[in-house]
Amino acid sequence: MVDSMSGFRPETARSSLRLVASAARRRAVRAGDREVDTGHLLHSILEADPAALLAAAPAPAQAGRLMGYLAQRSIGFGRRWQSVSESSAEAADWDWPSGWSRTAARALERARERARSRGVDEADGMDLLAELASDPGSRAVEILRAAGIDPVAVVSGCRLAELEPAAAEDGTGGGLAG
Repeated sequence: MVDSMSGFRPETARSSLRLVASAARRRAVRAGDREVDTGHLLHSILEADPAALLAAAPAPAQAGRLMGYLAQRSIGFGRRWQSVSESSAEAADWDWPSGWSRTAARALERARERARSRGVDEADGMDLLAELASDPGSRAVEILRAAGIDPVAVVSGCRLAELEPAAAEDGTGGGLAG
């Protein structure tokens, strides 16, 4: 299904985001959810991309708490979300593909826009994570907060990670490792 406004098609997203989108869809189906939401995307990107997990939860205790929370949600702890569609003011006037929450589809499209703004053709895990964490009305932000993680810090962590390759290439170092 195609979003008529943006042209987003989950099945034609770049390979790594396509894999994340496919994993999120499987996760939603297994849970019996009506649509893929940003919580499914968050869980899938954090499992697929270690750098995204590090940006979201830099401390091991944070990572354990976040992944534990997501695992509980996937085995039924989060069933209260099944009957409620995810919606966000950020995506209110946006058309979206069937089977996806408006907010999840919009996050994928904005990740692609974010990559293009950096001069990169394909979005990566950091692009998606930054978009998931930047929408205060998203289920992903609700999950991050429930796990004790500040979504603004996640977006900052993604921005820092974007600078890391450039710093390594120009010899200035930068980064957290030392």
